Amino acid sequence: MALTRGFRLARIAGIDIDIDWSLMIIFTLITMILATGVFPVWHPDWPAALSWGTAVAAAILFFASVLIHEMSHALVGRANGIDVRHITLFVFGGMAHMENEPPSWQSELAMTIVGPITSLVLGMIFLWIGGVIAGPIAVDPDNPGAVFAQLSPAATLCFWLGPVNIILGLFNLVPGFPLDGGRVLRAVIWAVTGNLYLATRWASRSGQAFAWLLMATGFAMILGIQVPIFGGGLINGLWLAFIGWFLNTAAVMGYHQLTLRNALEGVPVTRLMQTRLTRLQPDITVARVIEEHVMESGQRTFPVEEGGRLTGMISLSDLQKIPVAERTHIRVHEVMTPMERLITVTPSTDSMEALSVLGKWDLNQLPVVENGRFIGLVRREDILKWLSLYFPAGEKLPV
Repeated sequence: MALTRGFRLARIAGIDIDIDWSLMIIFTLITMILATGVFPVWHPDWPAALSWGTAVAAAILFFASVLIHEMSHALVGRANGIDVRHITLFVFGGMAHMENEPPSWQSELAMTIVGPITSLVLGMIFLWIGGVIAGPIAVDPDNPGAVFAQLSPAATLCFWLGPVNIILGLFNLVPGFPLDGGRVLRAVIWAVTGNLYLATRWASRSGQAFAWLLMATGFAMILGIQVPIFGGGLINGLWLAFIGWFLNTAAVMGYHQLTLRNALEGVPVTRLMQTRLTRLQPDITVARVIEEHVMESGQRTFPVEEGGRLTGMISLSDLQKIPVAERTHIRVHEVMTPMERLITVTPSTDSMEALSVLGKWDLNQLPVVENGRFIGLVRREDILKWLSLYFPAGEKLPV
């Protein structure tokens, strides 16, 4: 699905890099924590401007590291038959969006494992560069923390980014889908069972279990319990619980996405579309459309044709915008959405792709067009009706 809240940052190697506005939340938090908490402790003699400048640089380089992590996924994925067209950076890091499921468990494993490896390598590179910049440092056994005060801003950046990238790489190896470790687990189960659907279900449940563990830990911290590694406190607890909630949602959505693909891929829209539709001429008045067609047909959208070719579409919302007094002389072609502005699909488009297009553009229906001719209309409700017949009675639809 396309990014809906944010902006396009760049296009690298044919991959669109999108920034979601939620990224600003964690960017601000990282900057504030470093500028007001970490760096003043490491460098009590630094002026505030230097602490804030270094903190902003650290936050930027951290998300550059996340981008490199995701780019490694995307590039290795493309080399293994997985189409990745864009990457989104958001509050929880980043995501390389796969347009299709991996063709084999080997492809899944190669694409997935490269991300944590990239973060671990980046972490070691930052530590090495930091050591080169810092040079020999005298360590006082009675005051080991004073070693940080000897570091330059560049070395400080490297010695912060190094461990952070290593932690990022290790965290992603946790076997909980959709984390990289969960996808590695899915690849292993897929290799053993030969069943992607079963592997996704088990990996998803593993991800949900890990997410619930994080949420429980977060709530314990909120209640004042000190947890090893994570510590305690309201803010830390809320953040951990929020991460757990996000991972649980992502794990469920990952499983549902595959379920949808199983149900809809290979099903052409021609099997689901509506064909018995009233078609309008472009010169008919809005008043006639309302009087003769809207109430009689029950349609909410009408194709407009001229000479057997689709020239546009008009919907109830278009008709409602026309004042009552003007409807007798306003023609359909004056208020319709013209063909060149329509988002359409072809008869060979499968229903999964159609559903993706509906979601991407927040539409309720898509015209099915072939060589300029209107074939039918596939609606979101038609796809939902198909899914309701595909899944057993009582089972929740994965949409």
